[in-house]
Amino acid sequence: MRRSLALALAATAVLATAVPGAAAATPATPDPAPPDPATVTVTPETVRWGPCPEAATASRLECGTLEVPLDYRDPAGRRIEIAVSRLASENPSRRRGVLLTNPGGPGITGLGYPALLAAAGLPREVLDSYDLIGFDTRGVGRSTPVTCDLTPEQQRRGAFPTYAHTAADVTREAAYARTVAEQCATSSTAWMLPHTTTANNARDMDRIRAALGEPRVSFLGGSYGSYLGAAYATMFPERGDRIVLDSNLGPGGYDATAMRRFAPGLQERFPDFAAFAAERPEYGLGSTPEQVTATFHELAERLDEAPVQGLDGTWFRGLTFERLYGDALMPELAEAWQALDAGQAPPTPPPFPDMENAMSARLHVICADARWPDTVREYQRNVAHDRLRYPMLGGSTANIGPCAFWPTEGIEPPLEIGDRGPSNVLMAQNERDPGTPLAGAREMRRALGDRARMVTADQGGHGVYPFGANTCANDTVTAFLTTGHRPARDLACPAEPGE
Repeated sequence: MRRSLALALAATAVLATAVPGAAAATPATPDPAPPDPATVTVTPETVRWGPCPEAATASRLECGTLEVPLDYRDPAGRRIEIAVSRLASENPSRRRGVLLTNPGGPGITGLGYPALLAAAGLPREVLDSYDLIGFDTRGVGRSTPVTCDLTPEQQRRGAFPTYAHTAADVTREAAYARTVAEQCATSSTAWMLPHTTTANNARDMDRIRAALGEPRVSFLGGSYGSYLGAAYATMFPERGDRIVLDSNLGPGGYDATAMRRFAPGLQERFPDFAAFAAERPEYGLGSTPEQVTATFHELAERLDEAPVQGLDGTWFRGLTFERLYGDALMPELAEAWQALDAGQAPPTPPPFPDMENAMSARLHVICADARWPDTVREYQRNVAHDRLRYPMLGGSTANIGPCAFWPTEGIEPPLEIGDRGPSNVLMAQNERDPGTPLAGAREMRRALGDRARMVTADQGGHGVYPFGANTCANDTVTAFLTTGHRPARDLACPAEPGE
C-alpha cells in the first residue's frame, strides 16, 4: 500500500485535502535568537520503553516519552513531552544505528510510522540495519497536543481556503481566516504558539538522538518531513548520518509559495488521471483526456453554484487533488465523479484521526515558520494570477488563510537551509507530484548544494520510497541507507512498465 493510501493527507491531510486591506495583528517584538543548541549543556536523558498506546499498537513496536524544553533559550524552564516509538532491529550484528522517521504533515502523528513502513515493504536489509524510530512532533497527538478549538464545521471545511472567483470572495474568506487565527490565540494551548516550529522539532530530534545514546542519527522523512530533515541537517550538520528526503518541499518549507504550488502540482499531475479515465469508458467521464478535463471544470462550476448535500466546488477540487496522490486511488476518484455528475454524494473519505489537533498543529507550524502576506489586497492579486494560470485549484490555494492574521511573530527568524556540512543527503522525488512539485525539490537541491544528490522518478503521485513502483529509485535509496553508496551525480530514473 502506498503512503497515499495510509497518509493521503500527509502534506494535505489537514486540507480538504486539499492540504492551504485588512491588517494583521500587531506582532510582538521578536525575542533574541536562541543560543546554538550545540553549546547548551543538558543532562542526558533516556527513553523508558513500554507498550504503545492503542492507536499505535503493532507487533514489536515499543513506545516511550521524553521531556524536552518548551523554549530552547531556557533549557531549564518549562518542559513538554515528546512521544517516541521504536521498532528494533532483529539482527543486532547488522545494526548500524537508528533511523528517525517522519510521515509528513505538519500535524500528522508519526508514532505508528515505523510499523507502517515495515508493513508497507521497507526492505529487510534496512530493517536489519536500523532501529526505526517514530515520534509525534511537538503539539501533535501524544506530544503535548495543541488546539485551536476548531468546531466540527471548521474541521469539515478543511484547510484549503474557499475557491475565490472574485476579489470579493477573498475579502469574505479573510473574515473566516481571522476568526480561526483568533481562536488559536485564545485557546488553552496558546502558550505553545511561538514554540511549535520546525526548528524546535529539529532540536527535539536531537534530544531523541541523545536520549538513545547515539552519536549520529539517520533520517527518512517525506513531504513536510523532507523540510524537517533538511532543517536537522542544517542545524546539526555533524550529527546526521544518512539523510533521505522524500517528496521535497522547497527550502522555504511549508510557506505561502508551497501552498500556491499545489495548483501547478495538480495541473501537472492531472493528465495521468485524464488518460486513465479516458481509457475506461465505463466511467462516462469522457473518451479523450481533453473531454475528461472539460468534465472536471463543468463539475466544479456546477458544484460551486449548487452543492450536492453540502459538497461544493472547493470540496470537489480538494478531493481530486488528494486522490491524485497515488495511482491506486484513481478508481475511487472516477467513481466519486460519477456520483457527483448524477447529483449524488459519493462515499466520503473516513475522517482523519483527531482532525482538530491535526489542523491546529499544522497551523501552529506553518504560520510560525514563515512570514506570510498580511494584506487582503496581496491575496487578491495572487488569486487573480493563479486562477488564470492554474484554473483547477489556483483560486483556492492562493486565497487567504489564518497565517495572514497570526497572533504572534516567531521568536527566531525563518530557518535558512544551507550547504554547510558533510555530503550525506539523498533526495527522492517524483516528476509529477501534486503535493510537493518538482520545482520545489529543485530549489531544495540547489540550497543543499554538494551536500545532496537527487534521484528523480518518472512517475506521478506523492511519495517515492518505499511505496512507489519505480525500482530504480527504490533501489537507489535502499543502497544509500544500507551501504552509504550514493550516485556520483543526480540520477533520473525512467518510467517502468505499468507506471
